[in-house]
Amino acid sequence: MAKIAVYPGSFDPITKGHLDIIKRGSKLFDKLIVAVLNNSQKKCMFTFEERVEMLREITAEMENVEIDAFSGLLIDYCKKKRVNAIVRGLRAISDFEYELQMAQMNRQLNSETETIFLTTSTKYSFLSSTLVKEVAGLNGDISEFVPSIVLRELNKKLKGDE
Repeated sequence: MAKIAVYPGSFDPITKGHLDIIKRGSKLFDKLIVAVLNNSQKKCMFTFEERVEMLREITAEMENVEIDAFSGLLIDYCKKKRVNAIVRGLRAISDFEYELQMAQMNRQLNSETETIFLTTSTKYSFLSSTLVKEVAGLNGDISEFVPSIVLRELNKKLKGDE
């Protein structure tokens, strides 16, 4: 049986921290599904379709990485896709508290799916999508924090080219 994991998130925008977790997670599983949350209640800078497309472009060379989307409960998505594990990135202790609660709830809802925590690489431990958007919005240089595709699309958004 193939070991399949899902790395869920809103990815608004995708950072090099996300990409680091995708690369490292893809080495641990036969297949890693990067699942973009489609939540109409959440105000995102990038549309759902834009986030999916950027991830497809960024991960095109990664043979065992698949980009998909979901809405609703993650655990229901895991059952549907026959996922063995949920991959989550941890930056700090504050992340751990929230992620532990989510992992325990998911385990209660489906004991067949484990949550695997990957600590972020030190150079990305402070990085978040929110912080990237704030710095970019104030004309700060975010080129070392996001893939070039994201930088290009973020600059278009901020200049109103769309």
